[in-house]
Amino acid sequence: MLEKLFQLQEHGTTVRTELIAGLTTFLTMAYIIFVNPAILGDAGMPKDAVFVATCVIAALGTTVMALYANYPIALAPGMGLNAYFAYAVVLHMGFTWQAALGAVFISGCLFLFVTVTGIRSLIINGIPQSLRLAITVGIGLFLALIALKSAGIVVGNKATLVTLGDLHQPSVVLAAIGFLIMVALDVMKVRGAILIGIIAVTILSFFFGGNEFHGIFSAPPSIEPTLFKLDIHTALTKGLLNVVLVFFLVELFDATGTLMGVARRAGLLVPGRMDRLNKSLFADSAAIFAGSLLGTSSTTAYVESAAGVQAGGRTGLTALTVSVLFLAALFIAPLAGAVPAYATAPALLFVGCLMMRDLTELDWSDTTEVIPAAVTALMMPFTYSIANGLAFGFITYAVIKLLTGRIRESHWMVWLIAMVFLFKFFYIGE
Repeated sequence: MLEKLFQLQEHGTTVRTELIAGLTTFLTMAYIIFVNPAILGDAGMPKDAVFVATCVIAALGTTVMALYANYPIALAPGMGLNAYFAYAVVLHMGFTWQAALGAVFISGCLFLFVTVTGIRSLIINGIPQSLRLAITVGIGLFLALIALKSAGIVVGNKATLVTLGDLHQPSVVLAAIGFLIMVALDVMKVRGAILIGIIAVTILSFFFGGNEFHGIFSAPPSIEPTLFKLDIHTALTKGLLNVVLVFFLVELFDATGTLMGVARRAGLLVPGRMDRLNKSLFADSAAIFAGSLLGTSSTTAYVESAAGVQAGGRTGLTALTVSVLFLAALFIAPLAGAVPAYATAPALLFVGCLMMRDLTELDWSDTTEVIPAAVTALMMPFTYSIANGLAFGFITYAVIKLLTGRIRESHWMVWLIAMVFLFKFFYIGE
């Protein structure tokens, strides 16, 4: 049955490999189960209900991705968008969280529209090859920054923005050990190298990192306080249209960039398999729509899925495994919470390093292609946003082609996207 559903042999994988890959992806993104309720809770949302909504929408969205698109990519409420939702829209602009959910719902409808009508596919086809390569590299750099921050190896500094953290901290030492274990096991072709590294660091954290075990099972709370509590009328009538546009643009390019970057890493963006990319686009757009009904901020494809791909995940069975684990997390929250951030950070750093190999495929003799690609890749980690990286990449690509008299080499969609981003930056702001 699994072979029929996911074509495992065709993709050169096995059930065991896919299950390990799914567990690896889940462990690298399980933090969202606890972080999302904390962030949205600051906006006044009931944390327990948000916890349930986070698990349920992650399971539903990822199941659609698994069974409909057969992609090893997981979905969950996106980091960054949840912070914008809570701190910008609710706390800074003064809107209720119900109205903010209404804005997410409307943006989800727009997202679904551009996906179903094929507009989103047109956008993807208009992305130049150099920028496609840069997306993968940029996501790798972005993952590396997230990993180094989570491990405490890189910390903030007022004078230099970032600096080296305290190397005497147990989290830093354990993260370094985990990273070296993963690399060594991968070189020796040990299956599940990333997962073994995560488990090893988690076990060590109980002895040297002050980690505490709080049991395994707990009953899930009620989702009723956030279920269908969105306020669409206020979102349409009280000046939230700018917010809707921001949600929409970030969802569109963040999710699209992540899907393309991770799918390319898995070898899925090749002739004969591109139709599945279109199906994956539907999966993540439908998840935004459903998530707003359940009571959470925008759902998106997770860049951490690259960890599962590196562990061998190639089909929807990886994603289906993640879905099951998210549902299980409703009942085993204490166990899922026992995996510290510095245990999964080495996995993200390892994957981020490997994703930079696509730099070798750029045509370094053509500056008009290389510079926009470099800008795209660099701006993702330095602005902490995949969407911003794409924005600056498209704008740079269009302007350089214009100034060098090679405007005919750029697809018309590049110009349209660049103009939309310019409008967003100048009219709406960040």
